[in-house]
Amino acid sequence: MTTNNTLPLSGIQTMPPHAPPRFHLLAKPSGSTCNLDCTYCFFLSKEALYPNSKSRMADQTLENYIRQTLEAHRTPEVTIAWQGGEPTLMGVEFFRRSIEFAERYKRPGQTIEYTFQTNGVLLDDEWCAFFKEHNFLIGISVDGPEEIHDTYRLNKGGQGTFKQVMRGLDFLKKHEVDFNILCTVNAANQHHGRRVYRFFRDELGATWMQFIPIVERATAELLPLANLGWHERPGGDRPLYLQAGDLVTERSVGGEQYGRFLVDIFEEWVRHDVGRIFVQLFDVTLHAYFGQHLLCIHAPTCGYGPALEHNGDLYTCDHFVEPNFLLGNINEIHMLELVGSAEMRRFGDNKRDLLTRQCRDCEVRMLCNGGCPKDRFVLSRDGEPGHNCLCEGLYHFFNHTRPAMAVMADLVQRGQYADGVMTWVAEQDKRRGRNDPCPCGSGRKFKSCHGQPGS
Repeated sequence: MTTNNTLPLSGIQTMPPHAPPRFHLLAKPSGSTCNLDCTYCFFLSKEALYPNSKSRMADQTLENYIRQTLEAHRTPEVTIAWQGGEPTLMGVEFFRRSIEFAERYKRPGQTIEYTFQTNGVLLDDEWCAFFKEHNFLIGISVDGPEEIHDTYRLNKGGQGTFKQVMRGLDFLKKHEVDFNILCTVNAANQHHGRRVYRFFRDELGATWMQFIPIVERATAELLPLANLGWHERPGGDRPLYLQAGDLVTERSVGGEQYGRFLVDIFEEWVRHDVGRIFVQLFDVTLHAYFGQHLLCIHAPTCGYGPALEHNGDLYTCDHFVEPNFLLGNINEIHMLELVGSAEMRRFGDNKRDLLTRQCRDCEVRMLCNGGCPKDRFVLSRDGEPGHNCLCEGLYHFFNHTRPAMAVMADLVQRGQYADGVMTWVAEQDKRRGRNDPCPCGSGRKFKSCHGQPGS
């Protein structure tokens, strides 16, 4: 039976037993190929998986991707998501063809949202006019102000890319294209949360942001080479990045530092920007108070975020593009059969089933759920393997924000807007002495930290 929220399945003879009604697939039409050489981008190394490939999605694979995605969804809303590498390397005409296929195969009642993650360097009038025409939501990668951004986000010549990215962002603004900021949290910006946030808010005019921790795993043998980066080195080796080892590179964010980075931003946001600026993790955390998990990282299980390579190979996850996690190829097996396979479901359920006891007993488990499986490679307090290397920071963030989140949840439950929490925070601040320690935990006086006028 069809309901208001469910469409009949199309183009598939037999429903796979674990088939989800919807999923979020990241397609990489140019594979790992990129016009930049960001030092921390381990995905650059994935070219080793396809040594004889041109890393360009063929039109037949493109058509299969669009058709199968639309056929597989039983919800009215479908997201067509493009990522890389750098997808602009495919040229605008490739994406015009993708729109044509989408219009051809779209079923009655289906609506399509197009998303596109880019480094912004190649954006121009043609690109942005196309994005505006088809209502694309553009994610643009920026790590902070120029000196921070240029620490790791480098071009092929080893030079910073900040000015090129800002030029691309100007084109997006000129054409009034919706955009959000994707910022990685790494060793260069981990101590500058509020400064980075303010830069995005005040100077870039961003109203939606997400902060992604950089965690580059390595074995003891690989670490010296990994610390040099995953970029091209003439005459040198570029190792294939795998989810192996219990060490991390020097660029990786520390567990404690990640939590403090998030809290530094939260304390600014909760005083001034609730309802006006949207930070992905804050939004999904509030939803978790109602038992809704909008982000795979902190949901009880995962397995609904596969990654599609340029040749049609489908992997369980964007972070697990490696041989052991290859599900199959959509040119040979329908996408829904792969996403609904027992192998995929096992991968997703392992997120819940392999939690350490420390996680299972944790007071913020319902908010955190152990974090992303890619980060679970250290020992827990009890010496149990498979614990999240960011645990200290995640616990700090979820525990620290509980009072304000509880107020927001109560407001929403009573049919009011969550931004009422800013009044509650202001009342708390009135009872706080200017020389008292700042509630963010920085160790600084409140008047010199988040209590600064106009902060």
